[in-house]
Amino acid sequence: MTTTTVEEMAAAFKEMGTPFIVGHPGGESVELMEAAKAQGMRFILMKQEVAGAMLAATWGEITGSPGVCLSTRGPGATNMVNGIAHAFLDRAPLIAITDRYSSPEQEVGIRQRLDQQAIMQPIVKWSTAIDAKVIKQQLRRAVRIATAYAPGPVHFDLPQSETKKPSGTSQNLPKLMPNYYHPKPDPRGIENAIAMINAADRPVLLVGLGTLWDNACPAMVTLAEHLGAPVLTTSKCKGAMPEDHLLRAGCIIGGLIERDLVSKADLIITIGLDAVELQPKGWPYTTKVLSFANHPSLDALVACNEEVIGALDPLLTAITENLPQGSGWGFDAAKTFRDRVHTALDTPATGLSPQRVVECARAIMPRDTIATCDAGASRLLVVQKWQSYGPREFLTSNGLGSMGFAIPGALAARLAHRDKPILAFTGDGGLLMAVADIHTAVRENLPIIILVFDDGEVGLIRTKQSIKGIDPYGVHIGGIDWEHLARGFGANGTNVDTEAGLIAALEQALKSNETTVIGVKIDASGYVDQFNALREL
Repeated sequence: MTTTTVEEMAAAFKEMGTPFIVGHPGGESVELMEAAKAQGMRFILMKQEVAGAMLAATWGEITGSPGVCLSTRGPGATNMVNGIAHAFLDRAPLIAITDRYSSPEQEVGIRQRLDQQAIMQPIVKWSTAIDAKVIKQQLRRAVRIATAYAPGPVHFDLPQSETKKPSGTSQNLPKLMPNYYHPKPDPRGIENAIAMINAADRPVLLVGLGTLWDNACPAMVTLAEHLGAPVLTTSKCKGAMPEDHLLRAGCIIGGLIERDLVSKADLIITIGLDAVELQPKGWPYTTKVLSFANHPSLDALVACNEEVIGALDPLLTAITENLPQGSGWGFDAAKTFRDRVHTALDTPATGLSPQRVVECARAIMPRDTIATCDAGASRLLVVQKWQSYGPREFLTSNGLGSMGFAIPGALAARLAHRDKPILAFTGDGGLLMAVADIHTAVRENLPIIILVFDDGEVGLIRTKQSIKGIDPYGVHIGGIDWEHLARGFGANGTNVDTEAGLIAALEQALKSNETTVIGVKIDASGYVDQFNALREL
């Protein structure tokens, strides 16, 4: 049976495990939407293309199956750029589709005509124009490239002339979803790594994204327990080790406070650490580094003396099996670090402090809550104060560090986890960048809880101004009634300024199982001291 290009695309997207397309369509994409509908797939209309790409990218992060987003040509394509850049720098598998004129119109017209492949090229792993004759090969290549380490976005430019053409026939096509086989490591190949660990009394583990890609979190925890080593994770890896584990120290933030812990170690073991997760500054340690990674580091290199490349789950298991029990120094070291961070963040406040907001939320929200977090001043506190207990239960934009992530990220989490509570932490500025998709949450029946740190300003920039001795200027927001804003979109909403009010609002939001916006008036006066204590700016 002959299939059209769009039918082949829709069938492939469903087969790879992504049962929806998200975005803001154009005239040339309606055929693809109709083909997806015939496959029983969902189309989720977003109010802004950036949010659509972020949602799709976050679905890819959570599930490993590339998310699919689309936009119209010209302004839609350029508007989607920030969301695709998020997928690129936050290592999320994504297939981004842009409409395009048919070839004759593309050659003779200029209105809304842009070289969309050239625009996308710096922020995608591969960009191609769809051709009906080879669409089956293009789809297979796209899936492999998007999911290969490090994962990221690919771009399809879809000319109108190709949508309804019969798809070409091909012989001996590989499976759409590659099924890679990773043999157990050769004991001789890991002798040097074992010798380095055996020679260390005080190893420390720095854990990054590759651990999640290989589903190697249990093996990493087992290694840490066997060695008795403290564990620092990147913010993207919160929950890779349950954060009430006694060896969990905290998150790497590129600040001075963590250097005291790491500098006490006589061996740094990095596991799946990607340079994009680190601050762009020189590696501050002279201690030997042993790197376990599932792909070679090729850009902004992570410093290491030995680099072992392989599938991390069997690799870490083999390493653990060949090591004697460690010294156990990490239990006291991790506790000392946690206590230091807590003290640094425990700044005085008049009214409700942002750190207390996070503590109250963690106390009320169920253990299996999925949290998303926007960029901004409050992110530092959420990363350190919120506890996650499983992989991919904390989602944030770290590589790109984009504001406007929390709401689309939360919607993706709701699509992936229908029965878990979803809590989006965002500042007032971050929420306003994605405010229209409160309506999406309501209309698409994707209930989430949105907790807004309302300090009436762009807090991170105000903090940097203060640290540099500059008076606040150009950063003020304020004056927003979150209750009425939410109700205008059909969501529940409330404004709170006390701990009791916050607790009651969270409990009511959980009970209602409806999208709820909780605007929390906070005293942000402690941000400067907190930043100075944790992280040099």
